[in-house]
Amino acid sequence: MLSLSSRKKNVPFVEKQKLLVLELWGVGDLAIATPFLRASAERFEVTLLAKPHALELQPRFWPEVRVIPFVAPWTAFRGKYHLWNWPWVEMFRLRQQFRQENFNFSLSARPDPRDHWLLKFLGAQNRLGFPHLGSGIFLTDSLPDLDSKTHRYEFWREAGKPLDIELPTRDQLKLPASRANKPVLIHSGAGQSVRVWPLENYRKLAGHLRENRHQVRIACDSNQRDWWLQAGESQVATPKTMTELFALLDDAGAFIGNDSGPGHIAALCGVPTFTIFGPQLPELFLPLHPSARWIEGKPCPYKPCKDYCRFPVANCLWNLAEAEVWPRVESFIIQNRLS
Repeated sequence: MLSLSSRKKNVPFVEKQKLLVLELWGVGDLAIATPFLRASAERFEVTLLAKPHALELQPRFWPEVRVIPFVAPWTAFRGKYHLWNWPWVEMFRLRQQFRQENFNFSLSARPDPRDHWLLKFLGAQNRLGFPHLGSGIFLTDSLPDLDSKTHRYEFWREAGKPLDIELPTRDQLKLPASRANKPVLIHSGAGQSVRVWPLENYRKLAGHLRENRHQVRIACDSNQRDWWLQAGESQVATPKTMTELFALLDDAGAFIGNDSGPGHIAALCGVPTFTIFGPQLPELFLPLHPSARWIEGKPCPYKPCKDYCRFPVANCLWNLAEAEVWPRVESFIIQNRLS
């Protein structure tokens, strides 16, 4: 089989060839894909198939990328393989649309057979991906295997190489400058409850920061708001849109939170991040900011469990005391000259 680089030479020159990119999961995944999307938009006419929240990220991070919203049924937390509930009408409509657009290249940077099947189903010509469990049958160009402990960003770096897209290493990414004399933003929410460090621990952490004369702003998910209000946090923010989250981050000097989308967005906005990891591994999903720091939850034989915890509560997080986290946060604050 010809390599994509070889085949590219035989494609007649056009001003910009068409590239279809799949990133069907969460906000954090799109944040990690951002350097690739920006770089690819300089060389290609890029279409991104992603969940609807990509429409909120697009104007700020990759305005040249066209976003087509699509909720892939296998990204649901429950019932993802109830085929009778899949949006088949929408999927066949996308198939017809994409075949008419005749993309030159398409790719998924995720070693996921479901993505690879979808690329084939949508009728894309040259299909790049990291084959897994025999999914190479759906691809025209298989990308080299990467170690299972490789950070997600490295998959995008590798996926760009056949397209002549060279991405910098994580420590060389160009991000907005961090802001001095701004509040520390604590965001206690997460997409799944299994990733949430206990709110009482966040309250104690905020107290430690204030005792050390730091401005602290609390943000949370809607279902946590009443808890914070009852805990005496009268100015708690509950961003419901990306625009509201951006406003908080643009006024933040540092970000502290769970392994969740807001932390990844903070990094893209130039805000140093401290992440409290639970079910997932920092080596896979650490935010892209070069000053990003973290603490990992307690050991668990099932980690990483991809949010399907076997216990009533996530012991990896619930057994992580605030007294263990505070010294790491204090070091993070000092390193970023916020102290």
